[in-house]
Order: sequence, then C-alpha cells, then structure tokens
Amino acid sequence: VQLVESGGGLVQAGGSLRLSCAASGSTFSINPMGWYRQAPGKQRELVAIIISAGRTNYADSVKGRFTISRDNAKNTMYLRMSSLKPEETAVYCCNAKSLRAGVAYDYWGQGTQVTVSS
Repeated sequence: VQLVESGGGLVQAGGSLRLSCAASGSTFSINPMGWYRQAPGKQRELVAIIISAGRTNYADSVKGRFTISRDNAKNTMYLRMSSLKPEETAVYCCNAKSLRAGVAYDYWGQGTQVTVSS
C-alpha cells in the first residue's frame, strides 16, 4: 500500500484547509485509516481516525473543527480542517493499517506541511 498526501500549505489563523490521502496497492485490506501530525519538537499525535462503516474518532483538541472522511471508490481519505490555530502548524501524515493472512501492516505517507500563521 502506498499513501500520498496533498493539500497542505500556508493558511491564516481561523482559515481552512482540506488534506487528501490517496491510497494505492492492496487498498481492499485497509482499515482503519487515520491522520496524525507532528509539530517541531513534539511527539506525533493522532488527529482523527476513520473505521469501516464510517465510524470516526477525533482528538479532543480538534472535535467540532476537523472532519475526516473516506471515499472508497477513489481510495482517498480526507481531512477537512477549519478554524485552524497557529499551534496546529505541523507535518500531517496519513496512516493505514491492514491485516492480511494474520499479519498486521502499518503504512505511512510522506506527510504534508500545514503552516498556520497568526
């Protein structure tokens, strides 16, 4: 499975961005998928996760402002971010997990930079 993120960039505080994560390869086995972020000098943290049947879970800090979604027909996951804050400047990475023949796999994209200016 290969994951490629896009949609990052520079945005002012209070603005919005939509990130995309395009998956290719053995996408039929992917579940769940999620977005993580890592700010300079900080540990990577989970932002949002989406499980089959549309169940989602969010970090408390982004609830009500971020929306994760997945288009299975396009093998693409999205993260709609609104009311962005400067402290949310980070590299955002998508993650996918799969289980095939009893073996668990963990895949990561290369990340996309999100910079929120004050």
